[in-house]
This record gives sequence, structure tokens and C-alpha cells, in this order.
Amino acid sequence: MKFPNDQFYLRSYQEMYDRFRDIPEALTNTLRIAERCNCELTLGKPRLPDYAVPSGFTKATWLRHLCEENLSQRYPKTTPEITDRLDYELRVIEQMGFPGYFLIVHDFVKYAKQAGIMVGPGRGSAAGSIVSYLLGITDLDPLEFGLMFERFLNPERISMPDIDIDFCYERRGEVIDYVRRKYGENHVAQIVTFGTLAARAAVRDVGRVLGMTYGEVDGVAKQIPQETGISLAAALKDNAELAKAYRENERVRQLLDIARKVEGFPRHASVHAAGIVIAPEELERLIPLQRSGEEEVCTQITMDDIERIGLLKMDLLGLRTLTVLQNARNLVQQNRGVVIDPHTLPHKDPATRNLLSNAATIGVFQLESPGMRRLIANLRPETLEDLVPLMALYRPGPLGSGMVEDFIRGRHGQRETEYLHPLLEPVLKETYGVILYQEQVMQIGNVLAGFSLAEADVLRRAMGKKKPQEIAAMKQRFLAGAAGKGVAPEIAEHVFTLMEYFSGYGFNKSHSAAYAVVAYETAYLKANYPLEFMCALISSVMGSSDKVAQYIEECRTMAIPIYGPDVNYSDAEFKIAESGIRFGLMAVKNVGRQAIELIVSERAGRGKYLSIYDFCRRVPGHIVNKRVLESLIKAGAFGSTGKNRRETLMVLDKALEGGAVRHAEGQLSFFDLAGSDSFMVNDETWVQAEEFPQNELLRMEREMLGAYISGHPLDHWQTLLKKVGAATIAELKEAEDGREQTIGGLVTRIKNVTTRMGRRMAMIQMEDVTGAMEIVVFPDTLVRMQRPPSVDDVLLVRGKLERRDEDLKLLVAQIRILNLKSS
Repeated sequence: MKFPNDQFYLRSYQEMYDRFRDIPEALTNTLRIAERCNCELTLGKPRLPDYAVPSGFTKATWLRHLCEENLSQRYPKTTPEITDRLDYELRVIEQMGFPGYFLIVHDFVKYAKQAGIMVGPGRGSAAGSIVSYLLGITDLDPLEFGLMFERFLNPERISMPDIDIDFCYERRGEVIDYVRRKYGENHVAQIVTFGTLAARAAVRDVGRVLGMTYGEVDGVAKQIPQETGISLAAALKDNAELAKAYRENERVRQLLDIARKVEGFPRHASVHAAGIVIAPEELERLIPLQRSGEEEVCTQITMDDIERIGLLKMDLLGLRTLTVLQNARNLVQQNRGVVIDPHTLPHKDPATRNLLSNAATIGVFQLESPGMRRLIANLRPETLEDLVPLMALYRPGPLGSGMVEDFIRGRHGQRETEYLHPLLEPVLKETYGVILYQEQVMQIGNVLAGFSLAEADVLRRAMGKKKPQEIAAMKQRFLAGAAGKGVAPEIAEHVFTLMEYFSGYGFNKSHSAAYAVVAYETAYLKANYPLEFMCALISSVMGSSDKVAQYIEECRTMAIPIYGPDVNYSDAEFKIAESGIRFGLMAVKNVGRQAIELIVSERAGRGKYLSIYDFCRRVPGHIVNKRVLESLIKAGAFGSTGKNRRETLMVLDKALEGGAVRHAEGQLSFFDLAGSDSFMVNDETWVQAEEFPQNELLRMEREMLGAYISGHPLDHWQTLLKKVGAATIAELKEAEDGREQTIGGLVTRIKNVTTRMGRRMAMIQMEDVTGAMEIVVFPDTLVRMQRPPSVDDVLLVRGKLERRDEDLKLLVAQIRILNLKSS
């Protein structure tokens, strides 16, 4: 975007005076208005919407009543540990002034559950609260998993609680609508978020404005490491080649100097994916508002500013996995008559243990990436409890620090776990001496130095945010407290250093435990009810052809038959049929819901379609038109009528003409009313023809369904690809930038490019059974080939992996066409 002129800037006083010389009062009046404006914002004071409680109760006593009411349901055997924990949490919540907050969250979560909307078991630190558990806000027992309330709500630092909730992604909007109805349309709004210019984006945007060539800018941008939060200053410091270019090349220096000035600036505004604000009065009286592109009311200030002024901010997230779980459970009940209660799943189920031990976790929540599957194969988790540390281990910090290797060796008894002091054993035993969780940093402060858990949380936050002054002050208290417990100074010093180091990698155990519960249920359903689970899973990704293809390939691995779409058997969604999964008509390109509803309802009312002629006589062509029918035929959806795809396509125009005549007459004959069997087949003219070749059928399936059903073009080559050690495209998506990689795949698209020197190179889209990516074949590599590659060729290529922002490419050094007879 470019401004139409050079006048878009804040003018100086003199410029404004010169412009309004004839009416100077315009400037003085503006100043008078500004001087009369007086706005004082009260920061930090909670401004919660009012939650009405029954007569005779305060918010605090009603909160206690609800918790105690549910106590026997959650804990059939109540112990002093449970009641003491509940009393402590309620006391802290009341002291901090937040009973209303918990009642508000409890209310809309209760609504969702009563409406049959799937709610996640927990998310973030809220899972560490027994009050949240008793209210049904979370569904995992914090005592069973050893979770800490102070990680969630700390009386030492007064700040609004932060409870994020996952809902079924298809019905999340219903919960937001309920909140709007409850508190008033003008009291609720979505929240703005600003995308900012990261280092690479700043360079690319500035380079475009300066009129530099793509190659010039790209060469500089690629010198900036692909690290989250990397700054241009850090890149110049760490990359000698970039620093040299900055010193010696004036254009590069100008580019980076300007980019550093705009780095971090807001680039665009959008609506936050999950955040909403709920106010005690009309929002327009409290904060600036705007309308988003969808005409939704949205704030003009971000979540952080909303929290600073004390308004209630909630994250209501849509989680696709919850929808998959709910749909899978429904299918199990319909198919097998078994009702699955997620709260009573066995934590040591043999089938689930076998699935996890074999890392057969494609489609399992949080566990399906190639890197995670490699970690699972090494760790060999067996139970729900084993998944909790797994969630915390699979992150860049632990993976690059040696923590993962230490943990795995400890789990398998390959190293003896040592503790710097006996007091640390109860804290670190579950993680084999590794400080893995943020809560462990807090516990160490508690047991070794006598900090209260609230004080230890303050220390954890200071370490995590690297606040030197706070850390230094608390270090002295830590050393003194440890000395009071008889801990040698050098050991206390060493432990504090380790706490500080690992706090940068430590993960929230409450969040790990909550997501481990979701992952375990997903694995349980896949292991015990694979047909129902995979059907629900594929249905949830119908909009992503890559995902559909990946999960169909997984079904083949699991020996689950996949049946193509069929006008006589398919519904809109994927469904279970004949011990396999039948494609839904919604998965066929160009086929809309209205057309599908008509096809299915007509079939339900008057029986199966006997042919394309029969279909066109019964279904109006203005809704199911030629384009829709061509897509259905190419997808194989008329296979059950007894004619092949070529034969059906050859008579399509005649069938449509006959159908148009029949519908134009506006009436049905007596024989028509008797049902499909009475249609006069003598009106049907057919040309006998051989079916399309297999490769053409596969191409049609890929085009219309985004996946191959009756086979895969690479089936013949899989043994060779495995023999040469070719990686899959899915694996490359997690591979290290700049590494040499070998892949094999099918050519689906070629873009020929002419270089400045007049030489030809090619940008080729390649796909395998796991996904698709682009490969770049440079002129020197291209001329060495027997012939240029073509669409449908099967290639084996080797080259250097390149990541450019979100794009992934392979820069090819060697290439071979496998389907050449001489290969």
C-alpha cells in the first residue's frame, strides 16, 4: 500500500500556523478543547460484571456453598487434606476479591455442559485449583496430579485470575452468545490484537518500499536466524556475514537501519482468536471500540491494557480435538451401544499402552508430529501419568539442553538419579532429578529455603522473566533460608543457579497434566475404537486436503477400508460403513450442502438412483448442475449404478437434457410415482467404453477429493524410497533449516522460470503420502537431466532445506526421474 501523497505526517506548530494564518482561532480553540479534557484512568482495580446470587448469600458464601455441594461427587471419601485445601483456596479467593470471577466462569461452563457443548478438562494454571475442580470449570483432580494453587492464584501478587477454557470448536460461538445474553450485548466484545513487524518481516517490507530487488532483500532476510523473538540487533551481533554486509554495503546498511526503526511496530490489526471482554456497564463508556471486518464489535485496546484497567478478560478457545472426541464417542454409542465416560477411563489401559509404546500416534492430540513420535519411541510412555512430563519435554528449550536425554535415561534406569541434597528427592523424584516443571522451582524454594509457596512463585516469576534486581534480592533470602535448614552454602548456591537456569525451560505442570488428559483420551479411543475415532478425525479436517490424505494413509496402515463417495450410500459427512469409512459428499469439490441435502432426501424418500439418467430425472438440474455432476462422477460417486466413469461422463449431457425436459413438464407420470424401478430405461442411451487408465482415475480422485482412494501413484515406489532412506514431507516440516535431505514424490505442478541470464529453472510442487511441498531446480541441475520433469513424474531428489518465514522449500542439487524406463 502507498499513500497518495507525502502529506501523511504530524505537522509542526509553524506549519499549522501557516496553513491556518487566516483563522488563527482554529488553533487556539483546539488548544482550549485539549486543556478542558480531563481523563483519569484507575488502573489495577477489578471491575467485574455483577453476578446475582440467591437471597441470603454473598458471592463468597455462595461460592463455598457450590463447592461443598459438589464435594461428595468429586471426592466420595473426603479427607482433612481435601477440606484444608478447599478452605485455604476459598480464603485466598475471598481475600483477593475474586469470588465473583469464579462464579461467572462457573456459570458459562455450566451452561455449555448442559447444552451438550464439549468442554476441555482444563488449560493453564487453573487446573491447579480445587475450587475450579469442584465447580466443574476443570475436570482433573489437582491433588491426584500434585498441582499447585499458588501457581494459579498468588496472594503475594494481586492480579486477576486467568482461566482459559477450551470448547468444541464448532459450538464455541454458542457460549459467547450466552455470555452476551447474560450480561448484555453492549457489555461484551471481542478483543483486538496487533500483528507486529518481526525482524525478517521488517526487512522485507522496508526493502519493498526502497525498491530493492527480491533477490537483494531475500539474501539479507535469510541471514536473520529463524528464532522466535529474534531482533535485528541480535542478528547483527550473532551473524558475522550479516554484520560484514552491513559494514561494507551501503544499500544493506540503509535497509537494516530503517528496518531497525520500524521493527516491533504494529503492522496490522485483527480480532483475537479467543479473547472476549465482559464489563459491568456499557463498554463504550469505558474503552474505545471499533467494528471488525465481520462487523463484530471489537475493542481498540489489547488484552494487556484491558487487564490493566481491571476489566474481565476471558479466553474462550475452540479446540478441534474436543469435537473429534465428542463425535467419536457418539459413533461408538451408535455403532456398538457402548457409552464412554471420559472421567472413568482406565489410566493403564493395555491397548492404549501398546499404541503409545509403538508411537502409533498420528491423529492423537499433541502427539502426532514426527519429532514428537521420535521422542515417544525413545521414552515409551504407557500410562496417562507418563504423558504429563512428555508434554513438558517436547519444547525447544528442553530438547536443546540435554534435559530430555537425562530424563529418558533416568526413566529406563540407564543412569542413577542423584540429588544435590536429600530434601530435593521428594520434589525431583518423578522427573528423575531433572527440574522440568515451574512448580518444582517453587517447591525447591519451599523445602530448601523455607519460602512459602506464594513467595516461591514470586521467585519463579522473577527467574522466568529474568529480572536481575528481584533475583539478587531473593537469592540472599534463599541462601539465608537454606542455611537455616542446615544446607551447606556451596550446595545452596549451586541449587539456586540450577533453578535460575532451568526456570527458562520449566513448563507449567498444570497445563501439561490437563493436555495429557486430552491426549490420553484421544489415544484411548484410537486404540480401542479405531474405526469410530478415525471417522470422526477425518470428518473434522474435511477442509484440509493434506490432512485428509494423511489420515486416509493412516487408515490404510491400520487396515481400515476407505470407500469413496457414492450417491447411493454417502451422507454429507464421513460415516462408518461395512467395517470401513465411507467418504461424505461434502468432501467432493464443487458440491454444496444444498445439493447434498437434495440428493440424500430424494434417495431416502424414493430409493437408490439406478443411473445418471435416473438421477437427472429425479434431482433438479438448477441445483445439482453439470459442474456438480462432473465432480461427483470424477470422484467415483456413481460407481454403484453399474457404469464406469468414462461411460457416465459420455452420456452426461444427454442425461441432463432428459432431466430438464422431465422437470419442465412439471408433472410425474403414474409410473414415476411408483418409484425409481418404473423409470423407462428404454430412454437411456449408453456407449460402451473402457474405464479411464488407473493413473487418470487417481488424478481425478486427487482433484475432486484432495486424496487418493483406490490407490496411490507412489505405491509402486515405496520400497525403493524406504531403501534409499528418503524422508517424508511431513518429517521435513520439522527438520532443521539448511540440512541436506532426500525425498521422493509425485510432480503435481510445474512453474518454469527464466533467469536474468536467460536460463531455465523450475519450481515444482511435489507430494508424497504425507503432504506436499515445493522444490526448486536451478538451471545447472536442470540441464543435467535426461529430460525436463513433467506433471505425474515420480522424482527422487536431494537438496538443501530452506525455511523462509512459513514457507518450506528444497533447493535441489540432485534429481532423478524414477518412472523413466532407463532409470
